[in-house]
Amino acid sequence: MSRPQAIETPVAPEPEFQVLGASGRRHAAVPAIDFDVHVTEPGGRAVHAIALSAQIMIEPARRAYDAETREKLVELFGAPERWATTTRSLVWHQADVLVPAFTGATTFRVSVPASFDMEVASTKYLYGLPDGQVPLAFNFNGTVHYRGDDGRLQMSLVPWACSAEFRFPVATWREVIDHYYPKTGWIPLQEGTLQALQREKARRALPTLDACVAELLRGAQPERRSGEHRSVRLEEES
Repeated sequence: MSRPQAIETPVAPEPEFQVLGASGRRHAAVPAIDFDVHVTEPGGRAVHAIALSAQIMIEPARRAYDAETREKLVELFGAPERWATTTRSLVWHQADVLVPAFTGATTFRVSVPASFDMEVASTKYLYGLPDGQVPLAFNFNGTVHYRGDDGRLQMSLVPWACSAEFRFPVATWREVIDHYYPKTGWIPLQEGTLQALQREKARRALPTLDACVAELLRGAQPERRSGEHRSVRLEEES
């Protein structure tokens, strides 16, 4: 009596990813940086689509810093002597992408908004770097849709170990920021503070909130200097 032949289970696609490069989007409603990502399926199986989620992480421990840069980043990581334990990964962005059908390999884009909100840790980090490269880690997960040998649509998970590293040029981020926010910075204000600033701007008949802040700062400088002079005189009298 012959033994029944074993039914072979179709091998699910196992995609592999590589980040090829990055470019700033110069003409868009929302400033963004586009990363070109190359995906291959070594087994040669036709992929119908990949519903992909990409988590982009900044890995600050993977680059060197001079003394001036360490001073700029002290708010993020604390005193330089503690950086061995405080330079943990920072989440930059979580992107959802639908990779179209391909066989063998294809290239798609992952877009990351280029925010200039200085209360966001990733922006503080990027702003604090004078030049060089930012170590990034792309962690991928999601579902792969493909047709089995019987023609029916199948689904498998992107392997949990799918990731890619990329050295992102600081200059690319600065070019995008300078294009959309030339010579400008952003800080959030409490609603009450903003309303008070607007009233002060109107009272002083100034054109912008920036002009109002600059005038208030100029007005505070003589008071600060006079306070310094008073302290000096008190020290001399004592």
